[in-house]
Amino acid sequence: MPKPFPAEFRRDVIAVARKGEASVAQVARDFGISESCLQRWLKIADREDGLAPPTSSDRGGGSTDESAELRELRRRNKLLEQENEILRRATAYFARDVLPQ
Repeated sequence: MPKPFPAEFRRDVIAVARKGEASVAQVARDFGISESCLQRWLKIADREDGLAPPTSSDRGGGSTDESAELRELRRRNKLLEQENEILRRATAYFARDVLPQ
């Protein structure tokens, strides 16, 4: 089984692919991954961000309102995680300047 790519790498690749400046095949080649792998990452990211309808396995028999709410909560959770990561990095950057060397 191949070694999984780091989450940050995946986010970066997805961001570049979503810009649409290059084809999916070109982006995959540039980052050294297969096109099918990138397609799968994009599909998962779209579903997590609420850009794509959930699959039948994601619905679990819930109502449309519940699935819409779940998509919105997942989107909000992802946004908060990204904001948290930015704050974590900023703290580390400023702490580096304050700590004695």
